Amino acid sequence: MKVIVSISLLVGLTHVNAWSSNYIPSLKNRWSIPTTTPHPPSSSKQKAIAVPLEVQSLVDEDDTAWVQNLDYQGFTNEVNALGKQLLQETGPADVQHLQKIVSWRNVAALIGVATMWMTPNPLTIAALSTWTYASWTMIAHHTCHGGYNRVNAGKFNSRGFALGTLQRRVQDWCDWMAPEAWNVEHNRLHHYHLGEAKDPDLVQRNLDFLRDMKNIPMFVKYMIVGLLMPIWKWSYYAPNTYKELQLIDYKKQNGGKLPPGYDPTQALTVSHLLAPQDDAQRAAREIVKPIDFFTKVVGPFFLTRFVLLPLPLLAIPGVGATFYGHAVMNLILADMASNVHGFITIVTNHAGNDVYTFDDQVKPKTGAFYVRQVVGSVNYATGTDVIDFAHGWLNYQIEHHVWPDLSMLQYQRGAPRLKAICEKYGVPYVQESVWTRLRKTVDIMVGKTSMKRFPTEYEPAADKAGKSGVTWKSTNGAIDEE
Repeated sequence: MKVIVSISLLVGLTHVNAWSSNYIPSLKNRWSIPTTTPHPPSSSKQKAIAVPLEVQSLVDEDDTAWVQNLDYQGFTNEVNALGKQLLQETGPADVQHLQKIVSWRNVAALIGVATMWMTPNPLTIAALSTWTYASWTMIAHHTCHGGYNRVNAGKFNSRGFALGTLQRRVQDWCDWMAPEAWNVEHNRLHHYHLGEAKDPDLVQRNLDFLRDMKNIPMFVKYMIVGLLMPIWKWSYYAPNTYKELQLIDYKKQNGGKLPPGYDPTQALTVSHLLAPQDDAQRAAREIVKPIDFFTKVVGPFFLTRFVLLPLPLLAIPGVGATFYGHAVMNLILADMASNVHGFITIVTNHAGNDVYTFDDQVKPKTGAFYVRQVVGSVNYATGTDVIDFAHGWLNYQIEHHVWPDLSMLQYQRGAPRLKAICEKYGVPYVQESVWTRLRKTVDIMVGKTSMKRFPTEYEPAADKAGKSGVTWKSTNGAIDEE
């Protein structure tokens, strides 16, 4: 009976997400990238170019002053030099540090699995939640970016970690998202289109449906965000990452064409797959087949974590069914807790009324690229392994976006030095409590505030990506493997 109740809880949460997504018809993304790159104004007194109101935070003279006066070349030289030094310093100490974090994760997993038979309790839930959270945010995240490709870290290499077979996925990193899909969505699109229209994780745009609910009280919007927090990974992130992977195959098979009425920038959710409400959502089902999503993407994690893992408990005479029910409930509550933990430390990395959006593309490893990674990201409290573990190493988001393929240890070492460089050149470096960032992110989600628009017309023309846009050779961390 408790197993049935647990499954019913998951289904019920799906309906909550579907209600919030379909309360009003889904809106087309109105943010389009200009076909031509604007040139710097002839006078600093000229206003910035016009942008759509829904993504515009007025750019005044105070906001543009630091950009106009920025020594892009000097900033680029110092950031490049520091990045190269951190790469050169990567060695055995980084492997030992990784092993330390893995051991902390393993202890949490051991405690959680050993006690999951008990009546649902905070210790078991916290341990199981930490197991899932640490496996993704610290171990898989930095491994998939290639942070340990330059050292002998065993299986923790981006070229094979969790890839290729179901066995590798289960052994290395099994979560709601498919690793191959996450590599494309995160390593490629998010990192090299941060804050742009092509960024699949652009919170302000993805929450249009909530921001545009004009006839409901603000407190109801906050409640909707609260309901989304425990389920966001499987209800939104898993289908949206898989969509980006499937888009590549669909374009190859159809000569680059997309289904009529399909909007590739619209986030895909479970509710869209189960109950599409408009032509764009129905067209999305041609890109992502619901049966493929449920069997290939979320199915393996659901089966191994919530069915097979506690299954041996059923063999215990007399109390097996009770213990199994306890375990399933502990696992479900832990997954919800892990989702909340991830929401607080992940979703908040690139949102707030002090974080910038961008209306064109720039080349990687250029001054404009580095500046965008800094002002389009935020850090939290940093400094020790305990603090950093609690934040999933997402408290070094600025450094991670400037240099995506470093180890966790090198982010610790490089953060104060990059911050000093930013202070030297007047580049805003935002570092605040994660709770402050949560408040600012939720304010963006509900439409109380909006993100800033970066004056891209002041960026060096040589740094612009042009009509060809950004290209890459692999998904193994850096945009080009070196």
